[in-house]
Amino acid sequence: MIERFKSIVVGRGMMGAAAARYLALQGDGVAVIGPDEPKDWANHHGVFASHYDEARITRTIDANPVWARLANRSIARYGEIAAESGIDFYEEVGCLIVGPARGGADPYVAQVEDAARQLGVSIEMLSDAALKARFRYFDFGAQCEGVYEQSNAGYVNPRRLVEAQSLLAEKAGARVIRRTAVSVREEDGFAIVTTDDGAVYSAERVLVAAGGFSINENLLPRPLDLKVFGRTVAFFEIPDDELEAYRGMPSLIHQPENPVDHIYLLPPVRYPDGKTYLKIGGDPDDLQLEAEPEIRAWFRRGGRLTTRDHLHRIITRLVPSLADAPLSMAACVTSFTPENYPAIGFASERIAVLTGGCGAAAKSSDEIGRLGAELIQHGRIVDDVYGAVFRPVFRD
Repeated sequence: MIERFKSIVVGRGMMGAAAARYLALQGDGVAVIGPDEPKDWANHHGVFASHYDEARITRTIDANPVWARLANRSIARYGEIAAESGIDFYEEVGCLIVGPARGGADPYVAQVEDAARQLGVSIEMLSDAALKARFRYFDFGAQCEGVYEQSNAGYVNPRRLVEAQSLLAEKAGARVIRRTAVSVREEDGFAIVTTDDGAVYSAERVLVAAGGFSINENLLPRPLDLKVFGRTVAFFEIPDDELEAYRGMPSLIHQPENPVDHIYLLPPVRYPDGKTYLKIGGDPDDLQLEAEPEIRAWFRRGGRLTTRDHLHRIITRLVPSLADAPLSMAACVTSFTPENYPAIGFASERIAVLTGGCGAAAKSSDEIGRLGAELIQHGRIVDDVYGAVFRPVFRD
């Protein structure tokens, strides 16, 4: 038996769950297919997702107007999503961006400041002395400046955001199928999805929102130009009796004089194991994963020790009080399109794609999902404010 729907979203990550909610709000016959998080990563041989985490930076400032609009529209809806789902996922702790002082060779801080002014975002510009006085746990050294966005910035809990979007999709009438799609194809005027338990589903249109796993040759009728990179994040454990020393810590993006040491950092967050960790990410080099099985193996591997040690070296300078903290690591992936924008478009008459977070999409996933839903519902993105930047590039 083939179960029929009007539209199916393949992938229940941050973009896919959002797309399913918007589709369900517009009509009946919607399904979203995607498994729950595995309990044992090391022995799991199915698919993974990078939203299996407790914190992702969110901020309204972005020098790129497209990414700025995606972020601003998404952040404006956080409160509504939380209220309607009953799931809190956003912590407004602020975001601090630090780099070499303006007037030198690196224009980074000046570009961030200019973007904030153009967007009308309320910020504080902080000198190296002001940074040291305000954020005593950080040591940025001299000849630096900070851009501090206190409101509408901080971090989202990606697990809880996906949970909220999935719940609201169900409330709006969508069917959530907690399985893994193993193939998507067109047949007899329909798009056909087969899952790992042998079940078969058909729809008028299918949206493949499988993140880095979208490079699976069985999910799209032609290969997408998408580069997937393995990333390593490091976690520094902070005992409960030391948390007071880090009170008020914002999310951080730090670009020192050496760009290899560019990092992002999340303030102390309590994880499901009951412990509190400060998380830092920023690989010094790229590890491209060429095929879908490599992505699965990468998640099972749990990251690279060389990157972990690189991040430990940075923390030793940047947050000296954590130099000897218990250290662990985890793996995730980022997916990049040729133009560094999400790919949102049709691969064939009935199968479309929604992927390519480009390392910046977690905070903007609601708006990106909304655009994917527009594509499936209308056959195109109706909102033309973004132009044609989301058109996918395929490797025919």
